[in-house]
Amino acid sequence: MTTNSDATTPSPPNANKLGKRLWVIMSRAVAAPDEIAKHRLQHLEHQVRLEKAGILFGAGPLSDAQGERVGIGLIIIRAGTAEDARRIADSDPMHISGVRTYTLHQ
Repeated sequence: MTTNSDATTPSPPNANKLGKRLWVIMSRAVAAPDEIAKHRLQHLEHQVRLEKAGILFGAGPLSDAQGERVGIGLIIIRAGTAEDARRIADSDPMHISGVRTYTLHQ
């Protein structure tokens, strides 16, 4: 009888089936809306690439209970380490350009 060592090895806290942790990137605008708009297409294309690579878990703007946007973008990614998560967050065109800043949470 063969056994799968992965089945008996405990997963790290907050790990998903891909063996990576989930990280939340909370992104806030620090520039005028017209400046942010200049980077929106590249930002969305970047998110599609992350999704296709199995990195992006979900993303979108946050809203309050009435459906009004609160100015925070939420990006949930899969990454093995905090360093990997920060590298991914830093690669977003919105963050590269400086029109948005972020905090990273596990």
